[in-house]
Amino acid sequence: MTQPESVNPAPAAAPAPLDVSALVVGVLGGTGDQGRGLAYRLAKAGQQVVIGSRTAERAEAAAAELGLGVRGADNAACARESDIVIVAVPWDGHAATLTALRAELAGKIVVDCVNPLGFDKQGAYALKPEEGSAAQQAAALLPDSRVTAAFHHLSAVLLQDAAVEEIDTDVMVLGDDRAATEAVQALAARIPGMRGIFAGRLRNAHQVESLVANLISVNRRYKAHAGLRITDV
Repeated sequence: MTQPESVNPAPAAAPAPLDVSALVVGVLGGTGDQGRGLAYRLAKAGQQVVIGSRTAERAEAAAAELGLGVRGADNAACARESDIVIVAVPWDGHAATLTALRAELAGKIVVDCVNPLGFDKQGAYALKPEEGSAAQQAAALLPDSRVTAAFHHLSAVLLQDAAVEEIDTDVMVLGDDRAATEAVQALAARIPGMRGIFAGRLRNAHQVESLVANLISVNRRYKAHAGLRITDV
């Protein structure tokens, strides 16, 4: 008896992305290049955005320049008023900033995009924090927050350039809380051209943060604003 030919089952439909459009996104360090660029892109995509700085006046001035409904506040108010908080502060102020905001960030999804780097005559090189990575330091300092790591490999120049309509890159998202990482993936996907890709647990954040040193070298050699794409996903 002839056996029927096997039929490959149809691929499972991809799950519908989470709807994060109603969440308020805070950006600590929102007056710096990276934070300002992320705030601009998310606000342009329709997200409610609050940028934080050490002084409310500085944040409010930066928010007024961005427009798009972006609000400015001091760091504590920014953290309190937001559902998801992106940490885009300089590495040398990372620990102090998060320590001071532990209460305000409790229960929040915290997205650490800080890259611990050093620079010398040979260029950029990765630093390794005692905790293993900036994201792991954040998790240690914020035990009541849902810490993730993402948005490390984005060009601040492209993010802030209004003439660039799409950012052609993937965003590697790491974390130990699945619901939190899925929310951050969905947030990344709000920006045209971007995808959020789960890239492992928080213990793997060091090599993701460190890769920025390589991208800086690429950009300098080729006069580019390089990003990353994950293939076959």
